[in-house]
Amino acid sequence: MSKFGRSLFGVSLLLTVLLAAATTSAEYYNYGSALDKTFLFFEAQRSGKLPATQRVKWRGHSGLKDGLAQGLSLEGGYYDAGDHVKFGLPMAFSVTMLSWAAVDNRKELSGLNQMQQTLWSIRWGTDYFIKAHPQPNVLWGQVGDGQSDHYCWERAEDMTTSRTAYKLDQYHPGSDLAGETAAAFAAASLAFKPYNSSYSVILLSHAKELFSFADKYRGLYTDSIPNAKAFYMSSGYSDELLWAAAWLHRATGDQYYLKYAIDNAGYMGGTGWGMKEFSWDNKYAGVQVLLSKVLLEGKGGTYTSTLKQYQMKADYFACACLKKNGGYNIQTTPGGLMYVREWNNLQYASTAAFLLAVYSDYLSASNAKLNCPDGSVQPQALLDFARSQADYILGKNRQGMSYVVGYGPKYPIRVHHRGASIPSIFIQRSSVSCVQGFDSWYRRYQADPNVIHGALVGGPDQNDNYSDDRTNYEQSEPTLSGTAPLVGLFAKLSGKLASSYKTTPTTYTPKQSGAPIEFLHSITANWMAGNTRYYRHKVIIKNNSQKQISDLKLKIEDLSGPIWGLNPTGQKNTYQLPQWQKTLRAGQTHDFVYVQGGPQAKVSVLSYY
Repeated sequence: MSKFGRSLFGVSLLLTVLLAAATTSAEYYNYGSALDKTFLFFEAQRSGKLPATQRVKWRGHSGLKDGLAQGLSLEGGYYDAGDHVKFGLPMAFSVTMLSWAAVDNRKELSGLNQMQQTLWSIRWGTDYFIKAHPQPNVLWGQVGDGQSDHYCWERAEDMTTSRTAYKLDQYHPGSDLAGETAAAFAAASLAFKPYNSSYSVILLSHAKELFSFADKYRGLYTDSIPNAKAFYMSSGYSDELLWAAAWLHRATGDQYYLKYAIDNAGYMGGTGWGMKEFSWDNKYAGVQVLLSKVLLEGKGGTYTSTLKQYQMKADYFACACLKKNGGYNIQTTPGGLMYVREWNNLQYASTAAFLLAVYSDYLSASNAKLNCPDGSVQPQALLDFARSQADYILGKNRQGMSYVVGYGPKYPIRVHHRGASIPSIFIQRSSVSCVQGFDSWYRRYQADPNVIHGALVGGPDQNDNYSDDRTNYEQSEPTLSGTAPLVGLFAKLSGKLASSYKTTPTTYTPKQSGAPIEFLHSITANWMAGNTRYYRHKVIIKNNSQKQISDLKLKIEDLSGPIWGLNPTGQKNTYQLPQWQKTLRAGQTHDFVYVQGGPQAKVSVLSYY
């Protein structure tokens, strides 16, 4: 073969990290990158005066007068989804999920240098809740009229719709909303305790007051705030009372709250309901997992018998997700996605995946197994299921689409989100009116002018089909409550991936039967610098032919960091062996190393003699 014939030979290798031969998770997914993007979604959803550190630059200040008509400031908090209403129940649940991640995944988040981002995301919510709870028995539960808001398609910065604020008090109770907000405060107090103890004390004080309010004055919040019924109808408040008690017990260690959960276990359904979902409306599975932790740590004492009943229901949820529950299992799509409802189904997959990752840790820490009707299961199986849902969300599905906007090569580009679909206030400074937004931006086929990074859209249907259509709000609208659990989930999975790199360098050998030149790639170290994880890549070039080769030229694309062991030729992306090793004998190897964050480089052979 001539030199030019050999130059046609292209051995192209995408240097991809594989954890094991049986899984391709790392080939497709960078959980750390996906994690960072979820925080950008929360920044995009901010209401109020934005800080100088705001990274989502297409957003501006908004909702600055919220609450003023009612005589207080309710500035801040988060817009719920693609609209501009601040719904209290899903917002509080989202803050609880973020806080749970900060507490249980502290090691992983700190290792990824993302703890500060997590705390900022939590505090944007809790600072608002503090304003919304000005008196022990008063909680402002919503800002904005859902009906009028949904009749308009305009940017938050242009809002012309009603900003009516709705409150709960002793004459207008809402045990579900007050209980969830108490849980959010309690969980957040734990999150902040190692970093800002004084703020943690403030949060815990609000949690205690709200729990007392929720328990003493019982009722559904949607009876007191009818405007929320069409959007976040509550199915009951017993689960939120147990949920708040469980979080307050964990935050305080006070047996009063544990006794509350024990005494009301049967009456409130904590030991009676076996669930196959965990969501902003249904907290039973979360309660059952939290209280199982008490039992697994050997702290049940006189409450052990009832705590065992709680754990039986936690096991029911976990076994149902693994389809080992004696036939009473979850439904999944043909592609393996947990399927609960037609409307915004991915929120149920994200919450379940996070909860199972948490329960896996609790079981593992106690050297316990999951006891299912179809047999005992190791805790790792729960984490494997959680990873399967995360991987589906990030692109391992029949569409080949990431349902986290801005992640991967293919993701939704027509998101049902007002701010994303209309040019930024800094680009198009003239206001966009209510009807004009529908005519000019809502119905247009073109991609959104603003990418709302990190938003988890509603996702595909029961057959894994997805329509990337802005008007298809059941599938294309993102929510706080769907995205929040991804923080803990991605942190957990990224931590597992990083620890695998540290303990066992991963090697990938391309299957090139008879190829004259072979590349063997491994990651030998990784570390954080700023918000980026960097990897040290080692590549072994091996001459598999039966004769010596010389003047080897390599093409290395997507290289953003330094490289050692090869010399640049002066041509773009082209490298050669160093002067002291111009040839490779049959069977001989040569190593080179490069360091970079993000995607791996792509290596191919250009020519050789």
